[in-house]
Amino acid sequence: MIFHSLVEPMYFILPIVGLVIGLFGTMVGGGGGFFFLPLLTLVLNVPAQTAVITSLVATLPICIVGSQGHYRKSNINFRVALIFITGGIIGAFVGAGITSWISEAQLKTGFGIYTIVIAVHIILSTRKNQQTETVNGKQKSRPTLSKIAKGSFFGMVAGTITGTFGTSGTAPILAGLFSLKIPVKMVIGTSLLVVLFNTVFAVGAHFLISKIDLTLVYFLTAGSAIGAVAGPRLLTKIHIDKAENKARYWYAVVMVIIGVLMITGQK
Repeated sequence: MIFHSLVEPMYFILPIVGLVIGLFGTMVGGGGGFFFLPLLTLVLNVPAQTAVITSLVATLPICIVGSQGHYRKSNINFRVALIFITGGIIGAFVGAGITSWISEAQLKTGFGIYTIVIAVHIILSTRKNQQTETVNGKQKSRPTLSKIAKGSFFGMVAGTITGTFGTSGTAPILAGLFSLKIPVKMVIGTSLLVVLFNTVFAVGAHFLISKIDLTLVYFLTAGSAIGAVAGPRLLTKIHIDKAENKARYWYAVVMVIIGVLMITGQK
C-alpha cells in the first residue's frame, strides 16, 4: 500500500542525511538501508513495519545508481553475484513473511540484536580482512560446488535480513565475498549488485502487506541518489590502507550505539 504523509519541518534535513547515506553506502558495498530504519523509527517515530518497506524503497535508487557506477569501473564479478542473488531471492520472501508475523517491539529488538552482533563481527574480522585487502589482480576462479554452496548460504542470510528489517544485509554478503578471496573493490561493487536484487525482491514481497510512505522516500532519495553517484568515483581515488580499518572500528561503535537504542527505545 502507498500513502503520502504530511511534510514536517524535520523532513527538509532528510536530503542531507540521504546524501551522506548514499555516499557511504556505495563506498562500503551496501545500500545504506541500515541507517534508514533507525532514522525512521527512532527520530521520526514511523511505525516499524512502515519503516521497513519505506527504507527498502528509499534504498533502491542508491543500489541502482551505485551498481551502475561500479559496473563502469569494472568492480563487479557477475558470476559470483549470481550465486549470492539466487539465495538472496529466497531469503527476501522469507524475511517479508517474518516481518508480517512479529510485533513492532519484536522487530525493533531483533534489529538491535542483529546490529550488535554484526558490530562485534566487524571488530573481530577487521584484522583478518587486512590480509585479504592485500590480494590484487583479476579474479580467475570458477564457481566450484563449495563456492556455490557458500555463496547461496550467505546470500540467503542477507536476503532474509533485507526482507525482515528493510536493511541492505550487507554484512553477510561482505563476509561471504571476503571468504572467496576477491579483491576489495570487486567485493564492494559485487556486494552492491547483490543488495540491489535482494532489495527489489524484498520490496515486491512487502508491497501487499506493508505501507510505503512516499513523502519520506522523496526527501531521502533526493540526496541519496547524488551520494550514490559520487561514491564509486571517490572509491577509485582511495588507496585501501589502515585508515579504512580505523573507519570500520568507528562504524562498529556507531552500530552498537544504534543497536542499544533500538533495544532500549521500546515504549
